[in-house]
Amino acid sequence: MKIAVVGVCCSGKTTLVEGLRSQGYDAYSVAQEHSGAKSMWARRRPDVLVVLDCEYETVRKRRSVPWGPQYLREQRYRLRHAREHCDLYIKTDHMTPQEVLKTVLEEIGGSRHVHNGEER
Repeated sequence: MKIAVVGVCCSGKTTLVEGLRSQGYDAYSVAQEHSGAKSMWARRRPDVLVVLDCEYETVRKRRSVPWGPQYLREQRYRLRHAREHCDLYIKTDHMTPQEVLKTVLEEIGGSRHVHNGEER
């Protein structure tokens, strides 16, 4: 199962991908938040698309960034197509990396994934 992970900066993409890979999944991060190509996430035809999000205050707690809230809004704008098509959207502000991983693993339920009533 291919799992694409997109999200705003500091939302936990890299950590989630590492956790999913440690569980044997073909997971990868897509730098969609930095691209104007709205369907960049779809290029590798993932079975599951996960979108991570967090607030600016959380970004600042997790990392020192040279940009302000306006750039976070721009990232969300760039991610709008992915969010419209995602299988799972997670706000990571009040979650540990382990909780985010557990949420995704519970949602995908092993090797079977159901989206809009169709098994993939």
